[in-house]
Amino acid sequence: MGNDRTRRPPVHHDRPETALNSRTTTTHDAPHRYPGRLLIQELRRWPTLVLLAICLVVGIPVVIALNPPVDVVSFGQHIGVGARAPDLSLSGPAQLVQVGNTRLDVPRLQVDGPLRPQLTIGPVQRNAAAAQLFDRASLGSAATEAVAALEAGFVHWYLRGALGLVAFAVVAAAAGGCLRILVALRQHGRSEETVPHIGEIARRWSGTIRRTTVLAVVVSLLGWAAAGVLAYAGAASGLQDVRSLSDLVGASHVTPAPVGPVLTGYTGAVIGDSRAVRVGGPPVADPTGDDTTCERSADSPAVEIGRVTGEKVLNLACPGATIASGLRGAQQRDGTSVPPQIGRLKQVQNLRFVVVVIGPNDLGWTDFIQYCYAVADCADNLTQGEFDYRLAAFDRDYGDLLQDLDALDGHPQIVVMTSYDVLDPDADPACPAVRGPAGTAGLNPTKIELLASRNAALNHVLAAGAEKYGFSVASPALTPLCTTGADQIGADLQGLTDPEPFHPTALGSLRMAASVAALVEQAVPIRDRGSG
Repeated sequence: MGNDRTRRPPVHHDRPETALNSRTTTTHDAPHRYPGRLLIQELRRWPTLVLLAICLVVGIPVVIALNPPVDVVSFGQHIGVGARAPDLSLSGPAQLVQVGNTRLDVPRLQVDGPLRPQLTIGPVQRNAAAAQLFDRASLGSAATEAVAALEAGFVHWYLRGALGLVAFAVVAAAAGGCLRILVALRQHGRSEETVPHIGEIARRWSGTIRRTTVLAVVVSLLGWAAAGVLAYAGAASGLQDVRSLSDLVGASHVTPAPVGPVLTGYTGAVIGDSRAVRVGGPPVADPTGDDTTCERSADSPAVEIGRVTGEKVLNLACPGATIASGLRGAQQRDGTSVPPQIGRLKQVQNLRFVVVVIGPNDLGWTDFIQYCYAVADCADNLTQGEFDYRLAAFDRDYGDLLQDLDALDGHPQIVVMTSYDVLDPDADPACPAVRGPAGTAGLNPTKIELLASRNAALNHVLAAGAEKYGFSVASPALTPLCTTGADQIGADLQGLTDPEPFHPTALGSLRMAASVAALVEQAVPIRDRGSG
């Protein structure tokens, strides 16, 4: 007689599904059963809960970190729209990234959850679309289009992230299913039962893997949707009271403090560089120490404006002044420290207008003129890149200056003067200013056009900034050097052989004053503005 156990008939379970062994009982995929009940049962198993936690805690941060920004064009700038890399905090601010410069948190846009928006911009492009920022007529529609582009970019990024999270969930569920099968097989190997065929294993576990995959995808998408809702709520709440870029990112603007004694009796003032000084002219009567240090003349634009308007105008300009060193900061000249012109301006009481003459020194304009005189072709990419770099730096400094002027007590009329062209492309080639210093290549129409285009770029920045703040722009009509058929009254500019080449003559100073006087006389007096 053999063993009784060998003759025992096989046991048929009442349940239609069995596990690989008694310790790893699982439920087969049974289409005729309620799928919702099976999903709920699967949701109670700890391996499934671990998988769902991985999808939420690991999957969402991984997708955010790996999902690249979507490139959109807004105001002529290429902007990357995405989300900042997640960290362990429960909430955090959105972020602005300026390529090659800095990462700036936006505290007003505080977002709960892992999905915190990030905009990446730069390098800044100067083009017609960017100019719309300063065009009041088209700013409204351009701003609407810009916001729509950013919103579309974020939606694109968000949907692409959702697809990435679905892929993560599917892969994680497949890996989890494989791991559960391996664990079951290992447990079965320790028992006395025969190891099932691989087909039988796949049949028994297919329903479980399918259900865990569905749960992983659904829970991941719900988590992604919740993160999106929190991001939208945080951004919308933070943007409610934003009216400017300073409101959004904060401001670190520090204006120069008032300097020196209080001054009264002046209706206007002029700040700026050597063009406003009128270097080379006769000295002023009874000069102050700063008048002498800065060589201010008796026929400067400030004096001429006073003569034309019948008002008393203060001249604070100084040769070599830039915005950083001269207007907003102290200027060292001949061993003497000249106080910031803005600081002195703040001590002048009851001003009705202020004239601003600035720009060429900030760009190091003399460098470009001398280079064009010296070489056969000055239109190379290296010097063009240097000019663009300096112009961008001037643009930033100019923005700070405009804020200082806009905050002056009494809100005087601000008149920004543009820069004049020294030569015309059709200038007489035999003219000394065209031939240049001895031993140099001199200028030609191509070089003069290049210099004129760069001067136009400077004037565009000057005018655009002034218009943004509602300031006036004066463009003096000075006759360039070496111009054939010019009037016989006299030259507006000093020539290359004069003591101060390319600076205004007395006549040029008068023309500069006339361009300002016309604007000042047309303006509504400051004391009358508030009543309108």
